[in-house]
Amino acid sequence: MRTAILVDGGFYRRRAQKVFGDISAQERAIELANYCKRHLNTHGEKNNDLYRIFYYDCPPAAKRLFHPFLQKQVDLSKTDLYTWMNEFLSELKKKRKFAIRLGKLAEEQAHYTIRSEIVKKLCNGKIQFSDLEESDFCIQIDQKGVDMKIGLDIASLAYKHQVDQIILISGDSDFVSAAKLARREGIDFILDPLGAPIKPDLFEHIDGLRTCDKTYTQTK
Repeated sequence: MRTAILVDGGFYRRRAQKVFGDISAQERAIELANYCKRHLNTHGEKNNDLYRIFYYDCPPAAKRLFHPFLQKQVDLSKTDLYTWMNEFLSELKKKRKFAIRLGKLAEEQAHYTIRSEIVKKLCNGKIQFSDLEESDFCIQIDQKGVDMKIGLDIASLAYKHQVDQIILISGDSDFVSAAKLARREGIDFILDPLGAPIKPDLFEHIDGLRTCDKTYTQTK
């Protein structure tokens, strides 16, 4: 059985950081590659052959943004995140069987905002605006083109019958149409939400739900 593994990069990075913490770009790339390969050697499917790992993400933003807490412009191209992300993508490009699909960030709409969990504390009176710290703010910036690339690749793999199985690592339900198409073409479609909860109606449009590390399932 030939298997293609599709990784929603932004989702993977957030989940991995939450569960396993901050590590170097090289270590995270190795972690991702090893995790994907576990899908080929578990659940009684030891004869699976890896067709390719498709990784979807966006290059880091490089513009200047006004930070409302610091009251100054921040050059994103000089941040640690910018350096880390470029190194991470570079490491993935070196790995065998990886195909990198990059979208774009909507930089013109980017802005700093207060983290959602901090907003809740402000609303219920647990903290005051005077208690806010720099770490309570994050950048709000949307991806463009990533979901479309994932959907197109699922359709292409299915119509051309290049694989027998598609494993999608994502927590998004926007891929229901693509999953239904793949299944109609006879593709075994597996979803890996890395232990995150998924919408109940998504179950009827996939052939299986799996996560290859119990640590993820213990961290919602």
